[in-house]
Amino acid sequence: MKKIVALTCLLFMVSAAAIGCGSDEGGAYTDGTYEGSSDAGMHEGLVVTVEVEGGDISQVSVTEHHETEGVGTNAFEPVTTAIVEAQSTEGVEAVAGATLTSNAIIEAADEALAQAE
Repeated sequence: MKKIVALTCLLFMVSAAAIGCGSDEGGAYTDGTYEGSSDAGMHEGLVVTVEVEGGDISQVSVTEHHETEGVGTNAFEPVTTAIVEAQSTEGVEAVAGATLTSNAIIEAADEALAQAE
């Protein structure tokens, strides 16, 4: 019985050590600059550029748009910043009053990030 308990404990410790020794590969994406577009905004033709450095999203920029200044454009900074902070578009919320533009930025960023995977 003592051997079984000892072997079980040993197996548990080896498993825990193996799990803790994961590789340090950096982020989930391939370095580079990627572009995505969306027609889901208030107006068509929103283009986003996503920069990936060290496998992580380092910058997201709206590089082309026809959105209404002071309305749709209010979503640019908060949404792009949220994508960089989250390192993903998952869970990024739309800006009130600029929902369509927010969704277009997210859709375009998803398209760009799909190229970086």
